[in-house]
Amino acid sequence: MAEPPLVVVADPIDPAALGTLRAGPCRVVDASGRPAELERELAPAWGLIVRSRTKVTAGLLAKAPGLALVARAGVGVDNIDLTAAAARRVRVVNAPTAATASVAELTLALYLTLLRRLDLAAAATRAGRWERGPLGHELAGRTVGFVGYGRIAREVARRLEPFGAGAIAFDPFVARAVDTTEIVGFVELLGRADIVSVHAALTPSNRHLFDARAFAAMRPGSLFVNVARGPLVDERALLTALGAGRPAGAALDVFEAEPPTDRELLDHPRVVATPHLGASTEEAQRRAGTEIVAEVLRALRGEPLKAEVALGGPG
Repeated sequence: MAEPPLVVVADPIDPAALGTLRAGPCRVVDASGRPAELERELAPAWGLIVRSRTKVTAGLLAKAPGLALVARAGVGVDNIDLTAAAARRVRVVNAPTAATASVAELTLALYLTLLRRLDLAAAATRAGRWERGPLGHELAGRTVGFVGYGRIAREVARRLEPFGAGAIAFDPFVARAVDTTEIVGFVELLGRADIVSVHAALTPSNRHLFDARAFAAMRPGSLFVNVARGPLVDERALLTALGAGRPAGAALDVFEAEPPTDRELLDHPRVVATPHLGASTEEAQRRAGTEIVAEVLRALRGEPLKAEVALGGPG
């Protein structure tokens, strides 16, 4: 009798989800604590589960000649070489809704931190100073401009309504919003938004979408928030733009290199930096594990998949 298919877990996932996977019609090797041994474990693998740490390159795929499925326990799949997967006819799935609420909540927290300069107020109070001057502004009445209008941006827009803030969005793949958000062009958005909020997926064509020209088109005094992907932003251009007040401040949860090696941006007095923790809540990680294991089990049973990523390459 043939052995059940082998699923290799390369990065840590929720323990309960891992237990569910182990109870399924497969063998499971948890290599998440042994990254140096991953390539050896992959040799007989049918499936591979990753988060962000493991980069699924063409070279890694070559170590698993029988691989049929790569499952990303999260939203973005830019750590997976989709072209190489397509060439190998390896299916790719993700967990597109797992972190939506967590990233949306972080986004709002960053808006409020920048507007009220809560980072400075907290640091001053901790240092023993009692500075109660007018440091910031209200979110009410502001216009937020979403660059990328998928699940997360729409969830942020829903949460903005009670604050009395308006929303506009640029997304080349969205012709009409499902809510009151106004769809506009990229340059128009930059010129109108009080807060430019980045939620776009990273593609080869939009790397450094935010360059010197984009920042120069922003309103003086506007704010910039990126919770999507670091390479969407030319960080040197952002540093220069901060000096010109366009934007007047920035909140960054993602960076071109992670962890960042250039301290100049991190140490800038008008930058709030967080360590790519948009999805780092207990709830989001539980959902990511649960959703991705359910998708892997569907694939094992030959059932229709709910979150398969479209691939290019040979058809």
